[in-house]
Amino acid sequence: MRHLGAPDCVPTARRITPAGHGLSVRHGTGRPDGTKSTIRSGFPPLPKPGNPVRLPASLAAMIAAHDIHTPTKVHMKLQMKVRTMAMAVTATVLATAVQAQIKIGLVIPASGPLTQYGTMIQEGVGTAVEQVNAAGGINGQQVQTVVFDDACNPGKAPGTANRLLDAKVRYVIGPVCSGAAIAAAPIYDSQRVVVVTPSATSPSLTSGMDYHYIFRTIGQDNEQGEAAAKFIMEKIKPRKIALLHDKQSYGRGIANTARKLLSRAGAEVALYEGITPGGKDYSDVIARIKNAGIDFVYFGGYHNEMGVLLRQAKEAGLNARMMGPEGVGNSEINAIAGPAVEGMLVTLPADFAANPKNAATVKAFEAKKRNASSAFGLTSYAAAQVIMDSIKAVGDDTQLVADYMHKTTFQTPLGPTSWDAGGDLKSFEFQGFEWHQDGSKTVVK
Repeated sequence: MRHLGAPDCVPTARRITPAGHGLSVRHGTGRPDGTKSTIRSGFPPLPKPGNPVRLPASLAAMIAAHDIHTPTKVHMKLQMKVRTMAMAVTATVLATAVQAQIKIGLVIPASGPLTQYGTMIQEGVGTAVEQVNAAGGINGQQVQTVVFDDACNPGKAPGTANRLLDAKVRYVIGPVCSGAAIAAAPIYDSQRVVVVTPSATSPSLTSGMDYHYIFRTIGQDNEQGEAAAKFIMEKIKPRKIALLHDKQSYGRGIANTARKLLSRAGAEVALYEGITPGGKDYSDVIARIKNAGIDFVYFGGYHNEMGVLLRQAKEAGLNARMMGPEGVGNSEINAIAGPAVEGMLVTLPADFAANPKNAATVKAFEAKKRNASSAFGLTSYAAAQVIMDSIKAVGDDTQLVADYMHKTTFQTPLGPTSWDAGGDLKSFEFQGFEWHQDGSKTVVK
């Protein structure tokens, strides 16, 4: 195989004409002896004969000062400079073509208290993208991921969306948190950016919004709340329940759903209250729970607050069992709660990593020391997969991609994956787990 820089294959000038401040060189390919050569390589084809290639003004001026068709040493050197410059320009065109990439933005908390959720998304998406790129990419293009940090903050989410648009990224995995996703979704949808969130569970993200470009690869809070209520009534059977939440869209939404379903099932909800997110002292609410004789606490929110609640409840001698949604299922909670974390109950996406059909995917995670069993590892992998499969099927056009996703059932690690008209999964399974002090978890059967 001859490559572009081989000595028997150089561009030869066919016609040189003035073009503004420089010259326009129309060139073909051939050997120095005048015979033609065919280039066979993995690179894109050279510019066709007749296409202009711009030369710098300094070289143009040098050539314009001479009749380069007069066979003198000076003129021959000038001809060689023209050929060298043409080769350089052509090489730049080829490099640009080879490096063309499909960009997928990861809108995650890369700063703030929830960064580990961002890490889960990076691991899941990274594994899927690496596999596709290793197999040759999508229609000859490699896939590149670009991180955009919204800190899971609804106030920062619109600005993050606009930065992504400025960077000309048209596919998004994220936002991770419901509040940020709700705040940014109108921008993404109006600008035809395909968004697949693997973790935002609030029904408010999609309910009644008539979005076309917003999808998720996780169930909603009403589904998780239903799973939690069923688990509590069938497995725990408590006498009195306290429902706490962090006053945010995600935590409050799931606590509201649990409250409604538990009350409907005949459970006694003795306390329903919001706590301040980021707080370091919840001793007042813990004291009221203890004094009320409550034996089960369900908290809607994230691991930071849950960790503090667990630790301070143990210190206060509160023996109530505690449970939370997937937002508390984060290994960082072990450092916050210490030994009090043992036995915490949590609803999480089903353990898709345990499915034998996903063995190869799990192995790919493990090869990079990643955790396929994390709360959002395989939901993120699936999010990347459906975007890339769709681009491969219909091309790099977001409207066509969104149309294709709405009408297609994908085979992902989550099982058959398809959406209703609102971009919500037609089915998704949550399970109840028991969390352990070493960071592992087991399904409660």
